[in-house]
Amino acid sequence: MGDFVIGIIMGSDTDLPVMTEAGKTLEKFGVAYEMEVISAHRAPARTHEYASTAVSRGLKAIIVGAGGAAHLAGVVASLTTLPVIGVPMATTALNGMDSLLAIVQMPAGIPVATMAIDKAGAVNAAIFALQILGLSDVRVAEKLIAHKKDLAASVAEKNSRLQAELGKRRG
Repeated sequence: MGDFVIGIIMGSDTDLPVMTEAGKTLEKFGVAYEMEVISAHRAPARTHEYASTAVSRGLKAIIVGAGGAAHLAGVVASLTTLPVIGVPMATTALNGMDSLLAIVQMPAGIPVATMAIDKAGAVNAAIFALQILGLSDVRVAEKLIAHKKDLAASVAEKNSRLQAELGKRRG
């Protein structure tokens, strides 16, 4: 794979604590990414440049975090053929519901895969991007299979601890 495989962009540096979770998830799978602050409203020319050159720079998907009006994901999706995955930020008095609706309500022909609000959404955006990569990269696909097994094992372990605790209470 190229230097950077996944783009992670956000509308403001205040989104960094959330979007870092997407980066950490990609790192666990050994997938390279780039991360930038890009604003559809405050720097539209830079947004256009980033999105329109993404394919030629080797990106395979773009994860976009945005809050408030949250137009960044839709603007990027309108300028590239790459999969765009939106992560709504809980940055306003509406706790991210405005961001969620802005990202998910795209016109026909300009899709943005939309994840949950904030950190869970950032992690899931990375996993979704990895699933896209896994269609053509056996190494990533195998790591995703191991990840699913780890999730199942984690649940089994938590249930064992719960059952042991319940047994103590009943015993």
